[in-house]
Amino acid sequence: MSQKKKVVLAFSGGLDTSYCVKYLEHDLGLEVHAVLVNTGGFNPDELTAVETKARSLGVASFRVLDRVQTYYDKVIRYLVFGNVLKNNTYPLSVSAERTVQAVAIAEYVQETGAGFVAHGSTGAGNDQVRFDLVFASLIPDAGIITPIRDQQLSREEEMAYLKSFGVEASWEKAKYSVNKGLWGTSIGGAETLTSHLPLPETAWPSALQAKNPQKLSLQFNRGE
Repeated sequence: MSQKKKVVLAFSGGLDTSYCVKYLEHDLGLEVHAVLVNTGGFNPDELTAVETKARSLGVASFRVLDRVQTYYDKVIRYLVFGNVLKNNTYPLSVSAERTVQAVAIAEYVQETGAGFVAHGSTGAGNDQVRFDLVFASLIPDAGIITPIRDQQLSREEEMAYLKSFGVEASWEKAKYSVNKGLWGTSIGGAETLTSHLPLPETAWPSALQAKNPQKLSLQFNRGE
C-alpha cells in the first residue's frame, strides 16, 4: 500500500477512537496504524488491554510511545516551579499533556511516512486545537482527519456503527470522557456541563479505596 494511504491514529481505546478505526478503514479506505502516547495515565495491564482492543478492531499496527519522562522533564517540572494552576484552582493536566502527545504522534507520522494523521477530539473542547496546531506546524504535508468533530455524532450513533461491524464491547462509561495522566485525571460528561448535579460514582475510573485521612510528606530538591 502507498505510504499516502496510511493514517496514524491517536488511539486511546475509548469509544471515539474505536469508531475512528472502523471509519478510517471502511469508509475512507485507509490503512490504520494506531498509536498511544503514554504520559503516565496507563499501567502495564491497561496498555495490554488497549493493544488487545486495537488489534481486535483490525488495525494494521499498534505502537505505544512512552513519554512519561519527557512529560515531566519538559513540562511538569516547570509547572511545579511556577506553582501553575488554572484559575489559581487546579493543575494544567490535560492541556499540558496533549501537547507532549501531539508532538510524539507527529514524530511517529514522520517515522512511518504516513500521508494522514487522525484524532478523536470532538468540536467541544480545546484538545482539537492543540492537536491540529502541532500537526500543522510539525507535519504540514500530512492530512488531518477528525471524524468525531466533523460528523458530530452522538455516542449512541458511534456504538451503533461499531455494532454494524460486529464490534460488541462494554461501554458502561461511554457517556463519560475520562483522561488519566501523570499530572491529574479529568472527567467530562452530562453533569460537567452544568453545576447543579454531581458526577455519579460510576463515572470515576476507579472506586475510592481509602476511607481514612492520610498524611503525605513531600520533599523538594532544588525546587523539584
